[in-house]
Amino acid sequence: MTPTRTNLPGCPPGMSQSAGKPWPMGATVDAGGVNFAVFSAHAHLIELCLFSEDGRKEVARLLFQDRDGDVWHMRVDGMGPGQRYGFRAHGPYAPEDGHRFNPHKLLMDPYTRALDGRLRWSDALMGYRIGSARGDLSYDTRDSAFAVPKSVVIEDRTYWGGDVPPGHSWSNTLIYEAHVKGLTAQHSRVPTAMRGYYAGVSAPAMIEHYQRLGITAVELLPVQAFFDDRFLVARGLKNYWGYNTMGFFAPEPRYGGRNALAEFREMVRKLHEARIEVILDVVYNHSGEGDEFGPTLSFRGLDNRSYYRLAGGGRHYANDSGTGNSLNLTHPMVLRMVTDSLRYWVENCHVDGFRFDLATSLGREAYGFDAGAGFFDALRQDPVLSRVKLIAEPWDIGPGGYQLGAYPHPFSEWNDRFRDGVRRFWRGDAGLTPDLAKRLLGSAENFDHDGRAATASLNFLTAHDGFTLQDLVSFTVKRNLANGEDNRDGHSENYSENLGVEGASSDAAITAARGLRKRNLLATLMLSQGTPMILAGDEMGHSQNGNNNAYAQDNETAWIDWSKADSGLIAFVARLAALRAAHIVLRQRHFLHAGKRHGDNLADVIWRRADGQMPEPAQWHDPSFRCLGVELRMSVDGPAGHDAIFALFNAGPAQVLTLPDSAPGWRLVLDTTRPDAAEAPATAGMTIPANSVLVFTPDPAGGSK
Repeated sequence: MTPTRTNLPGCPPGMSQSAGKPWPMGATVDAGGVNFAVFSAHAHLIELCLFSEDGRKEVARLLFQDRDGDVWHMRVDGMGPGQRYGFRAHGPYAPEDGHRFNPHKLLMDPYTRALDGRLRWSDALMGYRIGSARGDLSYDTRDSAFAVPKSVVIEDRTYWGGDVPPGHSWSNTLIYEAHVKGLTAQHSRVPTAMRGYYAGVSAPAMIEHYQRLGITAVELLPVQAFFDDRFLVARGLKNYWGYNTMGFFAPEPRYGGRNALAEFREMVRKLHEARIEVILDVVYNHSGEGDEFGPTLSFRGLDNRSYYRLAGGGRHYANDSGTGNSLNLTHPMVLRMVTDSLRYWVENCHVDGFRFDLATSLGREAYGFDAGAGFFDALRQDPVLSRVKLIAEPWDIGPGGYQLGAYPHPFSEWNDRFRDGVRRFWRGDAGLTPDLAKRLLGSAENFDHDGRAATASLNFLTAHDGFTLQDLVSFTVKRNLANGEDNRDGHSENYSENLGVEGASSDAAITAARGLRKRNLLATLMLSQGTPMILAGDEMGHSQNGNNNAYAQDNETAWIDWSKADSGLIAFVARLAALRAAHIVLRQRHFLHAGKRHGDNLADVIWRRADGQMPEPAQWHDPSFRCLGVELRMSVDGPAGHDAIFALFNAGPAQVLTLPDSAPGWRLVLDTTRPDAAEAPATAGMTIPANSVLVFTPDPAGGSK
């Protein structure tokens, strides 16, 4: 079905229409007007719809009369910044063939740099008639303009002055994953007007905190424009995490003031001045339009068959994301949109890198996942994008979705095997010592191939998705009832332990045991090869009361309560960061494989038991072997150096310790059972306490072995 075009007046007074150019995409302002360019391969015609300043009234419709390939373009002279607009696309409404054109539905510009107004949920947003016996094959003629945010023409210029991206190497990177609002919404030292906003992320109190912790990069949960899902609104909840992107070029307005883009850029500028990078969590695997029963807001109405991967003859969507649809990055114009978006955030907003949500979807060709997929090739050859930090979440729920270690250089990858293995080792699960050894050395079995560095393993204990560190040692089961899904959502395999009481406890012994467990976990993270990531709030004991899927909790559940911060734990994390920064052996690019070094003829890694001997093969598989020592030096493949570390990870009972004889003496520089203890020479016959991590460095002055 191809509906008849509804006519409104053409150009408003003072404006005139001409052909324009097919580039750049979106709305581009120059001295005399605005150029519009939009992609659709299957539309029969497209209209530019202009709205009043308040966005409530459609005042004109201009028909795109020029098309270059599949890019429709026009220029409107006399138009300037601030104009509210949208598109209407005419074409076949044939869901069985993948076409869902419906010009009654106002469409947001995929390239818009700003949005005005909130999405207002209404049945009019649907291209089909809700309640019809024909389901999504039916056709709805209600106008949706009143309910759709309007795209806004902006003059996208900024003067960065002397801003210089910090450019930290992966070896010197420590990532802090945070939510823009939750980070500062309850921070008394952040000015009230900044709390929960982009400005708050770079407030002086926050920069002071990052620098104390040795943070080199703040990784923000999605800040590209998104909306609150209808089912959440019905429950009185919000899309807190933001994994439902609809504006890949526009910063989310709810985190900005009058000008979200300007505030975002100022945040970046201030963080850069403090030598802190900005990494964005981005969602290019799907859009917020959902499956065939979702709203028609942009991509679906412009060219459903091009923008999405379809199944079932075209009526249904591939759903490798679990959210209803999957963007079709095998289409050149969809791939172009994604790379244009990434480049925009780097060049126009000075972002330093990206973490790709469900990245396997981005590399899935028609035949399955491919490390040489077009998306990866496009990034790797791009002179802008190939130079920023690229991080993959290496899985999705599609076929062959788990691809840890399969991504090409220069990607780093979230290493869930590190997360799970380290959690299980400290929980006391039997037989985990061999796995711990792999994680301490950067999971070489996954990443040591094709010239990849040990820093490709992005190590983490917790992330936004799952228990916080405090809840990991306080709950045995998730507590997600507040999400309204009868506790069915969220992970069930958390490898957690409550250490005596489920939930919060004032018992001194339980509190002490939980504190020690957290320190052991954090010490393991910071002493491992790879790139460490800390979840914001873990350094101060933030709890979500057992909710391990707080995606809809835009409230005190997920917001960090700085008034309850554990100052001792903050100091301990700062100490760990300083230790890592001081010792290059903990931050190596090259993998360690026990090769003999030239000069001292010592192996770059030596495994030890508590008695100083190297474990026999059979001992590695002994369930009672729970105290592992590791002696680290510079890799035989890396630069020469005399730095060395000896660390012990004891998840068992106390044992008498014999230190290696490979140094004149040793100094104890860290003991998780005594987090405030000063460095001191090691003493003869000392004991490694139960459930502890000890770290020693060579003592040139000699001393006990």
